[in-house]
Amino acid sequence: MSKTRRAKPDWFMIALPLVALAACLWPTPGVTGGPLHWDWISTYGVSVVFFLYGLTLAPEKMRAGASHWRLHLLATAGTFILFPALVLGAGALGKGWIQPELLLGFFFLAVLPSTISSSVAMTSLARGNLPASIFNATLSSLIGVVATPLLMAWYTHSQGAAMPLGPVLLKVALLVVLPIVLGQLVRPLLSAWANRHYARIKMADRVIILAIVYGSFADSMASGIWSQQDPIVLVEIVAGVVLLFGIAFSVMWGVCRLAGFDLPDTIAATFCGSKKSLATGVPLARLMFGATPQLGLVLAPLMLFHFFQLMAVSVIAGRLAARPLTDAEAREAHNNKNEKPARSQAAKAA
Repeated sequence: MSKTRRAKPDWFMIALPLVALAACLWPTPGVTGGPLHWDWISTYGVSVVFFLYGLTLAPEKMRAGASHWRLHLLATAGTFILFPALVLGAGALGKGWIQPELLLGFFFLAVLPSTISSSVAMTSLARGNLPASIFNATLSSLIGVVATPLLMAWYTHSQGAAMPLGPVLLKVALLVVLPIVLGQLVRPLLSAWANRHYARIKMADRVIILAIVYGSFADSMASGIWSQQDPIVLVEIVAGVVLLFGIAFSVMWGVCRLAGFDLPDTIAATFCGSKKSLATGVPLARLMFGATPQLGLVLAPLMLFHFFQLMAVSVIAGRLAARPLTDAEAREAHNNKNEKPARSQAAKAA
């Protein structure tokens, strides 16, 4: 009988609310123009995050799953079409009682790319199509660098508060695209080093994201944005997050099955198409919205969505992992088991 594998708890999920709480209790060090100039860390830390992303992006892993174009088309449509359509529909139905800043936060969440690490990890846990997941999650992140600012510019213009698209795209080019390109250029020289120190690179990436979150919530607290909100707002955000994920996941799963995808392909497409990247969203939000006091409120749906998607998909992936092995999977597991002693003996002989 197969045992259900469970995802390990992530320290980042614990640190994220603690950092937001710290900003609420002690915002002074993190405010823009404050004594520690935290805004400098938040602004230029964005470049470090995307440089590390470019450095650790392995093109050879993408190529392995590039051929399944129907899966990638469907997952990408879920990420950049289904999510925005759901939020726009909710905004039309709730016009007049949903705060504009809150709706802005949900639309920003909706136009973000998929995650990479957690989508791939959960697809692997659920025994889905892993090469396709790696390709699609990476492709989604690269598309999001351009698509997210463009969709946000369209949305803000439609709401009568146009975003200065030229300066935003220039910032994205200099602080996001250029660092990714530089990371890829130096990868042949530093890939071995990056592989050895991957855990430290991931730690640095997440520490910078936490610093941006702290600064954003500190600015919001200092300006009184959160003190002006009714406590029911948090309940509304949680309810909106749960509904958004539940509908998007269910639609993606249903469309995949109607399209004739087998279960591994359905898992890969749904897991990639129904998730959103906090690691990309927080730095991009800082670039697009600057140090506006509303940034903490805008980021709140994304942060809560991040928590909920990880918990929900962990449970779903664990249950999928407990299903009986197919004949092909059983043969592969048997071959891998037999190959391990041979590899071990060869290593000893060498």
